[in-house]
Amino acid sequence: MNKPVLDIQDRPTVGQWVTLSLQHLFAMFGATILVPYLVGLDPSIALLTSGLGTLAFLLITKWQVPAYLGSSFAYIAPIIAAKTAGGPGAAMIGSFLAGLVYGVVALIIKKAGYRWVMKLLPPVVVGPVIIVIGLGLAGTAVGMAMNGPDGKYSLLHFSVALVTLAATIVCSVLARGMLSLIPVLVGIVVGYLYALAVGLVDLSKVAAAKWFEWPDFLIPFADYPVRVTWEIVMLMVPVAIVTLSEHIGHQLVLSKVVGRDLIQKPGLHRSILGDGTATMISALLGGPPKTTYGENIGVLAITRVYSVYVLAGAAVIAIAFGFVGKITALISSIPTPVMGGVSILLFGIIASSGLRMLIDSRVDFGQTRNLVIASVILVIGIGGAVLKISDSFQITGMALSAIVGVLLNLILPGRPQAAENLFEENQSDHVA
Repeated sequence: MNKPVLDIQDRPTVGQWVTLSLQHLFAMFGATILVPYLVGLDPSIALLTSGLGTLAFLLITKWQVPAYLGSSFAYIAPIIAAKTAGGPGAAMIGSFLAGLVYGVVALIIKKAGYRWVMKLLPPVVVGPVIIVIGLGLAGTAVGMAMNGPDGKYSLLHFSVALVTLAATIVCSVLARGMLSLIPVLVGIVVGYLYALAVGLVDLSKVAAAKWFEWPDFLIPFADYPVRVTWEIVMLMVPVAIVTLSEHIGHQLVLSKVVGRDLIQKPGLHRSILGDGTATMISALLGGPPKTTYGENIGVLAITRVYSVYVLAGAAVIAIAFGFVGKITALISSIPTPVMGGVSILLFGIIASSGLRMLIDSRVDFGQTRNLVIASVILVIGIGGAVLKISDSFQITGMALSAIVGVLLNLILPGRPQAAENLFEENQSDHVA
């Protein structure tokens, strides 16, 4: 490990603090606002809750885990389905319950260790489910890219999406340093400018917006009745199966970056509890579920600035941005094909990251067991299978594929042993 410029507990100067915190804000910004844009939530709430969630995470992890929490892509399809079934309030209830699952898992890990999690969620299950998440959203991305407001094909709108996609790809592949970590933001900016040039941007709402504006909160009991139904539970809660595995993966990578075993100290149970708490805070205010962001881990790796104070600074700035009406209006003015162009790459990357997990974990598809599990998950998830018990209880698509994958892994013979020490095994795999 290279010597850190600022270690985890080091305090930056005021000038460093602002600059380095803004870097983290830019790294998470594009992806964090994309999720509420896609599911019809207020982007200002997403920014506000990402900041509040990050501060809660840092507090729960005793200021020992430098991580930033932004909007989770895994919940896009479930939130849309939950909103269709019961409105925005139903999606928030489901998000809160998913966060509650994190709390339960954290409590069990504290008492019983984490090996059981790895038995429940091995790569052969999680990898294909992540692929399902990405490919299941492919139609949404292409529709946003190709169609105009009337829902019909528009070459002009598609050109905006293609320019956005091209800019994002070029930045991802050719950019160096900080620019390589914000390809989504760069793509959105380039696509926005092109859309502005061809007349697809309406800036009237930006001009009319106030500088200080109260976000559009969604408060339980005040803005919607709290009713927990099996349909909402089965739409949202099973997604935690995937995001828990994603969280563990991020903690392993982060441990490698900072040179400390964060799985042991402050403990996986603390970071999982912090992640779940951030999701519950977000749900109580009307924001999307939260997850630790790989983009911000990338910033840590490049800058070698691991200070939790820098992450806290980014969180405070994000909270402040949530109350700036001009910023919210500017985000809302982004044309749909711009977000569609970015989504084509992002959703593809989600699917590809599932493939990468299978490759990095050396999952052997020469074994019939692994082939069966992955195949069933992919077809059930992408095919949109539904297990309908009654009108009020059904399990659909991705949730069903995740549950079936976990059950197959537990039932079929030949299950491999889970690692005794995740960090040490990850380190040895990395060296090899």
